[in-house]
Amino acid sequence: MSSVRVRAAGAVLWRTGPGGVEVAVAHRPRYDDWSLPKGKLDDGETLPAAAVREIAEETGFRARLGRHLKTVRYPVAAGPKTVDYYSAAAVSGAFEPNEEVDELRWLAPAEAAGLLTYDSDRSVLEEFEALPAGLTTVLLVRHAKAGKRDEWRGDDDLRPLSPSGLRQAAALRVLLPLWGPDRVLAAPRLRCEQTVRGLADDLGVPVEHEDLMAEEGYWDDRAAGLARFLALVSAGGTPVVCSQGGVIPDLVERLAVRDGVRLPVDEGENVPSKKGSVWVLSFRAAPGNGGPQLVAADYLPTALPKPVTSRV
Repeated sequence: MSSVRVRAAGAVLWRTGPGGVEVAVAHRPRYDDWSLPKGKLDDGETLPAAAVREIAEETGFRARLGRHLKTVRYPVAAGPKTVDYYSAAAVSGAFEPNEEVDELRWLAPAEAAGLLTYDSDRSVLEEFEALPAGLTTVLLVRHAKAGKRDEWRGDDDLRPLSPSGLRQAAALRVLLPLWGPDRVLAAPRLRCEQTVRGLADDLGVPVEHEDLMAEEGYWDDRAAGLARFLALVSAGGTPVVCSQGGVIPDLVERLAVRDGVRLPVDEGENVPSKKGSVWVLSFRAAPGNGGPQLVAADYLPTALPKPVTSRV
């Protein structure tokens, strides 16, 4: 006997209107319901990519992702279904009625909650409202695979990406733009620079070297490393920072402990940092002069898409 696990993704699409934050609620004539934009993954598609695509198809808006909000699970005829929801800022576009959605309303969150048909959508909206909509996002990337250190006879700083690492870098080049990055920084290692070079080329920006994001620079002065990272957050925009496995877990854990954020951990109860993985870190301005405060941390173990269904 087999069951099919259906994967889908969606978002709370938001914008700033005359009265403050507004969110989009879609009417689907097929079901005669009001819901948040969402839909099933296509083959070879990641969850974040599916969320952005579904927003465009259902609402006509191009969106920039923010934090992951919630995973909702419920049964459907094809088997158990999970939907991952994100916060997504509307960047441009306009709604036109289509086969899936015949009406779109921009409403204050409280009005939207009253219109939504499903409790699960209301729970996602509640999670969205738990934090300010306009957070600062930093994408902290561990460099892709570069082969084994003991098999490389040259300067370790010049150890390049392996064929599998190049595939990871290509996947990151597709994934990272979904959050609207505008600046690219990397530890001064060839493998770090290669991991994000394609993204930088697409954005038309240089890869800036950050000595304090390299292992020896960071561990020589951890306080300076943390301060430099927070300075990058304070500078605004959406930076991508590519670093190493000896830096990322400690940096993320220190931020989380400082600001009281619960982190996902691996089987060994450690902060994960696989090669080619991404931490999506969300910050808000702290009261007074406290600097940026970490409020959410989402971990993407790989940029490579997984099968959209699995059978057991």
